[in-house]
Parts: sequence; structure tokens; C-alpha cells
Amino acid sequence: MQDKSPGYLYVLLAVILFAGQDGFSRLLAEKYPAIIVTMIRFWAFAAFATVLAAYSPVGLRGALFTPRPILQLLRGVLLASNIVVIVYAYTIAGLAMSQAIYQAAPLIVTILSVPLLGEKVGWCRGVAVAAGLAGVLVLLNPVSAHFGIQLLLPLAASLLYALYGIATRAVSQYDSAVTSVLYAGVGGALAVTSVGPFYWTPIHIGDWPAMTALSVCGALSHFSLIRAYGLLNAGEVQPLTYLQLVLSVIVAYVFFGETVTWNMAAGAAIVVGAGLFTAWREYRLVVRRSHAATMPNRDAEPRQETRPEGFT
Repeated sequence: MQDKSPGYLYVLLAVILFAGQDGFSRLLAEKYPAIIVTMIRFWAFAAFATVLAAYSPVGLRGALFTPRPILQLLRGVLLASNIVVIVYAYTIAGLAMSQAIYQAAPLIVTILSVPLLGEKVGWCRGVAVAAGLAGVLVLLNPVSAHFGIQLLLPLAASLLYALYGIATRAVSQYDSAVTSVLYAGVGGALAVTSVGPFYWTPIHIGDWPAMTALSVCGALSHFSLIRAYGLLNAGEVQPLTYLQLVLSVIVAYVFFGETVTWNMAAGAAIVVGAGLFTAWREYRLVVRRSHAATMPNRDAEPRQETRPEGFT
């Protein structure tokens, strides 16, 4: 049996780096426009994706080939837009609250996969999604006097990320992970660079270490996640990614003095629980289909030849 511990270590490293990335984004977005922080981060991401593709077995030219170039570029636009919105949300809604609401993205993917991908959602996952959305309402706490329209920003970011996830599922039928990473990085960099210079603010020399750390965390986190998916399946990776919420809340509390309210803790627990159940159900369905595909059809008439149909 293959040792999967390196895969889990890569997931853990990716989660730690993502949490660090959130912290640096929150710090820098207090001083500079979110689109500037995102633009510099995507320049580093695009450079990393290009190097990754160049050293892949197919090379840079092979990685650029895709039968769905428009959809691949759209993925980059969605990812960049999502990051701009969530980074801005960190500064006005708080890192901890934003990350808690952001965890609803996998549930939104499940909902959107029905009309956009034609997938079927059984009653178990349907109940889990409904419970998760109830958890989002607990997080937002709209009946409270402290409810603010700014809390809808992380919800909008989770919707953008869900659309990105749907597009990623669609292109995964045709393209490799290297191609998808390349288009996400380069497409996102082109999209944000088309707007970012209009908001350009000179970066103070004292803030470049944090900006560099943000860029390094972004590149290494994606690399770690790619390596993790090469060693583990999605059902084994996704549950561990929810640790990012815990680490981000710790970063928010320790470094930015944010507080964790009762509705934040309760709502996050409901959303994460629903997401974990949904991920587990999807994993079980994939395993069941894979098992069924490898089982012989006992009702079929025995064939006299085992060679492929059409063989002469």
C-alpha cells in the first residue's frame, strides 16, 4: 500500500501557507488598494505557473494548448476577481468573519453544479447544503443591530470562487492540472493588470518584505496543493483544507485583535460540518461509481472473444 503521509504533509503545508497568505493580504490591504495587492500577487503566481508549465512533461507550448481557451481565461478572471473582493472584505468585515463566510463556497458549487453541469444532488447532500446555508445566516446574523452590508462581500467572494470551481470542473475533462494552473495564473494576471494600474499606489520600501512574503506564500501554497493532489484524491484533501479557517481565525485574533462571537463560532461550525459531509458524500459517490465500473456485468451474455470490439 502506498504511503500517503507525504500527501497529507503537503496539504498541511498548503493550509499553513494559505493562512499566512491571508494574514499578509489583510496587513497590506489596510495600506494599499486590494486590487494592487492582488495584482502584485498574481504577477508572482503567473511567473510560478509559467515556470511550472515550462518544466512539465508537455512543456510550455503543450500546456498552452486547450480546446477551451475562453473558459480557461474566464477562470483566471473569476479567480482574480474573487481575490480582490475577499482581500477587500478582510479590511472591512474582518479576516475571521470573512473566512468563516467564505467556507460556503463548496456548498455553492454543489448548488450551481445542477444547472451548470447537469449533475444530480441527492436528498442527503441537499439537506447538507440547506444546513450549510442556514449556517451562513447564523454567521450573517441579519436580525442583529450589528449586521452590516459589508458582510455580503465575503459571500460575493464565495460565489465568485464557486463559479471558478464550476469552470475548473468543466475544463478538467479536457485539460491537465498544469494547463489549468497556467491559465488561472496568466489569465488572472492579465485581467487584474488591465485595471490595477489605474489604482496604483507606490509601495513603501518597508512593506516590500510583506509583499514578497505574500507572493512566496501564494506560489508555494499552490505548488504544495498540486503535489498533494498528485498523491491523494480530492476526498482525502478537501476535509483537511478546512483547517485554514482555524489558522486564519488564530491569525486574526493574535495579530489583528479580532474577536470571535457566538454566531461566528456556531455558524462556522455548521458551514464546515455541512461542507465536510458534502465532500464525504461526493467522495463516496466517486468510489461507488469507480467500483461499479470495474465490476463484471453478471447479467450480460458471455463473449467468446476478449479482444476489443472492432479488432481484426
